[in-house]
Amino acid sequence: MIKLSALAAFLCFCFLPAFAQVEKIDTDRPDQTESAVLVPRKWLQFESGIGKQQNKPGDIGFQHPTLLSKYGLNKRIEFRLITTLATNHFYDGSQTRQKESGLEPVELGAKIALWEEKKLLPKTSLIFHFAIPKLASKKFRADKLAPNFRFTMQNSITDAIAIGYNLGAEWDGYNDEATWIYTFAPGFSIGKKWYGYVEAFGFISRLREPEHSLDAGIAWYATPDLKLDLSSGFGISNAAPDWYVAFGWSVRFKTGK
Repeated sequence: MIKLSALAAFLCFCFLPAFAQVEKIDTDRPDQTESAVLVPRKWLQFESGIGKQQNKPGDIGFQHPTLLSKYGLNKRIEFRLITTLATNHFYDGSQTRQKESGLEPVELGAKIALWEEKKLLPKTSLIFHFAIPKLASKKFRADKLAPNFRFTMQNSITDAIAIGYNLGAEWDGYNDEATWIYTFAPGFSIGKKWYGYVEAFGFISRLREPEHSLDAGIAWYATPDLKLDLSSGFGISNAAPDWYVAFGWSVRFKTGK
């Protein structure tokens, strides 16, 4: 297994010209709570990871990888592109082991800054995407355009502690019923190089039982522009996935003056 230090050194070498900013990279991963912070203007940022999730015994999904690409258009808008290669192992109705692999629907969207934090008023942004059915492998294509949105909010408690939380909804591209999303994630800086969080999140719909889960994770800033992360979680309601584990990396670089 490649050690984290070796991987960090390799990525640093690849993106060495980018490491010139003092402010640390801010990412939407590894937690389920999307950040209210936008990518700086004319900066390009990539957030990628691999993960494994067990929905129930024998029903396992892999992301290998998922990639969120961002570009800062200005101080208030960032463009976003999400691509995910996935493989699912499951048993069909006849209890035959099945496997499906390919590209999930590509998502196009944006993040819009709404207002800054002021006393109890949280820093707030709006994220929205549209999953495009035809931009997917055949087995993963939905019937129609699948939108999603969420309001991302953040309150600073101290210089080292903040609370992030999201409220939103998503559609799966097969029916018109929305699935509502909530997240709540206290996060804390550990010195200058480390960051950790704990989180509660869930999905609520009239069509199925609610899914409630807990997770936690840690991240290491190899440089101000390169971040590695590790996270894991488990379900606390019957319909939620049994568990998941993920490892990821995020990097950014400036594209112009």
